[in-house]
Amino acid sequence: MNTDLQDFSHKRLNILTGEWVLVSPHRAKRPWQGQNEDVLNEVRPSHDEFCYLCAGNTRINGEQNPNYEDVFVFTNDFAALQNDSKSFLVDDGLLKAQSEQGICKVVCFSPDHSKSLAEMTVEDIQKVVFSWQNEYKELGDNKSINYVQIFENKGAVMGCSNPHPHGQIWSQSTLPNEVEKKDKQQRKYYKAKNSSLLGDYLAQELHKKERIIFENESFVVLIPFWAVWPFETMIVPKRVQPNILGMDTKEALLFSEAISVLTKAYDRLFNVSFPYSSGIHQSPTNGEGNSHWHWHMSFYPPLLRSATVKKFMVGYEMFGSPQRDITAEIAAKTIRDLIK
Repeated sequence: MNTDLQDFSHKRLNILTGEWVLVSPHRAKRPWQGQNEDVLNEVRPSHDEFCYLCAGNTRINGEQNPNYEDVFVFTNDFAALQNDSKSFLVDDGLLKAQSEQGICKVVCFSPDHSKSLAEMTVEDIQKVVFSWQNEYKELGDNKSINYVQIFENKGAVMGCSNPHPHGQIWSQSTLPNEVEKKDKQQRKYYKAKNSSLLGDYLAQELHKKERIIFENESFVVLIPFWAVWPFETMIVPKRVQPNILGMDTKEALLFSEAISVLTKAYDRLFNVSFPYSSGIHQSPTNGEGNSHWHWHMSFYPPLLRSATVKKFMVGYEMFGSPQRDITAEIAAKTIRDLIK
């Protein structure tokens, strides 16, 4: 391991976005006198009669959920994107805007209100993965949809309005900012090298083994070299695939295993149901080949030193660039040691 990276301030390049993160490993030694909060380990029932997402319950719009037994998908009752939004363009000097259409869905992972992905079986997580594949295909086949964003906000601290295990899918007519950056960087590398940017990076990580947390036959879980959040992770398929439709049934199960191993380790880190935002970045659904894409799933948890000490993006990070104290290598070892 490069000791300079563990002792001295430096910048690391995010090859997928072209942006830099400031790393200050010496600051991890400073005493903490910031915010502390009480830990709330809530015990939830398997069915909550007041939950809008539980099986058989009535949602706020008056529709009744079916008595689903595994995964349940429905169109979001409070969608951020409108499928029937009026088409318009504003081009008034420096005042520019354009309409954006889309379809938003909710994916209930399980009828059990008390569970998270970390508490579900690998086989049940696989059913969630199958639903992601189905929705990506169905939404992507819509000619007005050019990108499908699958994500989960877990925990109240991440803005999750309902503790029932669920995620969301927002699909839209244009590429969102983060995806556009990654599309540009991967396309540029593929054009120059005729190979996958993330695939070549993964080969280097597997050789060094400094930031690897877990791997199975088809997937690698690692802390990216350029990670911003203290315990940020990424799940990457070993085989280059533009999107999740490239997975066969066995690979879907191995992907589910990687999710299970990681989320269980997260919960052990501070002995709390670990909050995070996770999302899958994959090729657009714009009808192009997109052979430069290599899909991946990222987890961005906010916790820093304990269950009650969070990482905030403030000050320099708002006005300069992202910054972290604990290095990716130390974070990887910390999580790796929690895998059973």
